[in-house]
Amino acid sequence: MEKANIRKKLLKILDIAPEIREIMLSEAELPEKRQKLRGFLSGIMHVTFEDDPTLPPLEWILARNAVNVFKNILSNRSERLVKYSLIAYLDNLLHKESLRGVPMPSPGFYAELEHLFRGIMGRTGIYPEKVPAFAKQKGRKAAKLRSADLSRMAKTSKRFMNRYPCGLDDEIVRIRSRNKARILAHFKASDVEWDNWKWHAAHIIRDAKTLSALVALTEEEAEAIRLAREYRLPFGITPYYVSLMDEDAGRNRDKAVRAQVIPPLSYVREMKANRDCSSHSIDFMLESDTSPIEGITRRYPNIVILKPILTCPQICVYCQRNWEIEDVYSADAAISKEKLDQAIEWIAETPEINEVLITGGDPLLLPNNRIENLMYRLSQIPHVERIRIGSRTLVTLPQRITEELVRDINHFHIPGKREIVIVTHFEHPYELTPAAQDAVQKFRRYGIDVYNQLVYTFYNSRKFESALLRHKLRLSGVTPYYTFNTKGKEETDDYRVPIPRLLQEQDEEARLMPGTVRTDEIVFNVPRLGKNYLKAIQHHDVLTVLPDGRRVYEFHPWEKKLSLADTYVYTDVSIYDYLQRLREAGEDPADYRTIWHYY
Repeated sequence: MEKANIRKKLLKILDIAPEIREIMLSEAELPEKRQKLRGFLSGIMHVTFEDDPTLPPLEWILARNAVNVFKNILSNRSERLVKYSLIAYLDNLLHKESLRGVPMPSPGFYAELEHLFRGIMGRTGIYPEKVPAFAKQKGRKAAKLRSADLSRMAKTSKRFMNRYPCGLDDEIVRIRSRNKARILAHFKASDVEWDNWKWHAAHIIRDAKTLSALVALTEEEAEAIRLAREYRLPFGITPYYVSLMDEDAGRNRDKAVRAQVIPPLSYVREMKANRDCSSHSIDFMLESDTSPIEGITRRYPNIVILKPILTCPQICVYCQRNWEIEDVYSADAAISKEKLDQAIEWIAETPEINEVLITGGDPLLLPNNRIENLMYRLSQIPHVERIRIGSRTLVTLPQRITEELVRDINHFHIPGKREIVIVTHFEHPYELTPAAQDAVQKFRRYGIDVYNQLVYTFYNSRKFESALLRHKLRLSGVTPYYTFNTKGKEETDDYRVPIPRLLQEQDEEARLMPGTVRTDEIVFNVPRLGKNYLKAIQHHDVLTVLPDGRRVYEFHPWEKKLSLADTYVYTDVSIYDYLQRLREAGEDPADYRTIWHYY
């Protein structure tokens, strides 16, 4: 019965493309079917390029993209890289007497196949049948109709953005003021202490009991924190960041904030299993392969990462360097003087380096005098023209950004000779607060630019959610810089978003914002290789679709036309599963219907 149902579902999908159906149902051998499918695709591509007058121009583009994707899926090279053949899998489902040992197709697989075939045949159904009214007019009348159409788009984006709270909203500011009073009462502290970053560092919340006295926790949150401590996984939250959480555990407004620092149970268990497995490396980015000397990471010709400290005031769940960080605000996390000296000497002896990114961990946890000394030593290297400081303290501990610290850093910002740049991580509008805004402005008043790197996760991926963040960041003096695809680490599956969602967000949501707001690039920081620019289709390929509905991509190295390097094969998150999660979160999947046609 199960085989009959599978065949029935597949035949219904194949009805979309009768030529493909005929080929797949024939008794021909697999190699012959492959050749016939290639011939069909070449033919349809020829018709498409010859300009089929029945195909609207935008459907033409989608058809071309879908044909190219399917041709790539059919290639022997793709099958070799993935060790799986989509056409052989379909052939088995349609013709094999018994499906024992054959993976069952998931709803996500059926959905991918249907949308791929609809794309190939120019039947995506994402465009209205009527041509826009302004396209039929000219002059002032066309302009007025077009203006009305643009206003409709703007109102739609505004309606979505109005759904999301921002930490700068008056109501939220009042709520956070009450949160702060409650936290101060718990610790028997004063406003003066609250304004001192060292007080926050000394009172980092490290256990579920203390945190539950400040905000309500779900049973799963409390259990995850308890196990994280038991397994010696880094966990800690500053009192300031706790004040950004709502007192109740409903996660109606603060789910993105809680998700930053309260790990899911799946994460805790996966991390424990990975650490217990001697053959498993949790160095996902393979930094050990790009570290010529301790404290240094180098993936590009002109810039290096310098890591003087490997701890933070709190740890993001999906932290790239969770394999290096032992604990939150740990006393012995700073690199030794000897190793730091050797790292700086290595930079001095590598004249090709003209930019240094100081990160970690969070380098602004170091004392002022050590930060100033480090900046001074780097500034004495003639070929270092730019120093970036990567820090999330502006978000998690804005009290750290004192006038004294900013002055100490500003000494080395000399326009025309050397630039100092701050790079931070605001992940959601709910993290923006007057205190964070003030920290940003302290740097800006000295002419030091502040850039933002957004990690695109499930918790900030709803329609126009990141667009609102960019808008509010620009108003606060922060320039959107990068939007990162979440790393493909197994322990952070709850956070991952399919690559097509990033592409969709950039084309359909960020694109509606003014150019000054949409300044960031969407990238996938590929292990060992570095950043891959996702918007550039020539930098990656779809290799196949697995039975569980996940796409497999091949990413090309940034230097592919400069020197020989390996590519990287990556298995993405299922679009279908992602949309189901959005539905459970109260979203309408119909709002995301075009996602299937991004590759």
